[in-house]
Amino acid sequence: MKRILLVIAVIALYVLHQDFWFWRTAHPLVFGFIPIGLFYQGCFSVAAALLMWLLVKFAWPSHLERVVEQQRPEEEAAP
Repeated sequence: MKRILLVIAVIALYVLHQDFWFWRTAHPLVFGFIPIGLFYQGCFSVAAALLMWLLVKFAWPSHLERVVEQQRPEEEAAP
């Protein structure tokens, strides 16, 4: 179930990255000085970083790391 939610989150973030709705205007200004498109990209970057953290935490292939860790002592023992 977690994997399906993560896949849906990646697809949603991919779709949201195509922010064609803010291309033609710099208004409204967020906080009075940041153009809306720039603010959107900043929020998108934070969301992408959080999604990457979730992917590493819940979808990282740790079984592959265990295989590599088991192979290292054999390689270090060989001259």
